[in-house]
Amino acid sequence: MSVIMDIHAILEHLPHRYPFLLVDRVLSIDPDKEIVALKNVTINEPFFPGHYPHHPVMPGVLIIEAMAQVAALLSFKSMGSKSDEKSVYYFAGIDGARFKRPVIPGDQLIIKVSLLRSMRGVFKFKARAEVEGQMAAEAELMCMVKPVA
Repeated sequence: MSVIMDIHAILEHLPHRYPFLLVDRVLSIDPDKEIVALKNVTINEPFFPGHYPHHPVMPGVLIIEAMAQVAALLSFKSMGSKSDEKSVYYFAGIDGARFKRPVIPGDQLIIKVSLLRSMRGVFKFKARAEVEGQMAAEAELMCMVKPVA
């Protein structure tokens, strides 16, 4: 697959930085519709020493966060904008979260997000994370862009 957004383009669009940036590449994007991105999961992730030292597993909340970051990229591309100091992209809801397979060091997490609807800065998405074609997690995410006071 070709790379649509490399790490430099991702850093231009998202405010997240190490150790909380959880997207390495965008493989495809169709603004207002869908996006496919990847996260390379390595043993060097800062959460693995504590989750769990004897059997490292990527925390489910971080898989959800990775899906939300991919959703944010789709939102910004759909709006024709980038993250800035004047607004923040927040979670507004998570529905139907399911975890089907552990994500371990060495896995490549493929994240697919589809826009279900958007209205006045509020977005609803269907998100799915896969490893080698097997579903690792899925959820519906609601996110919103709010101005910083």
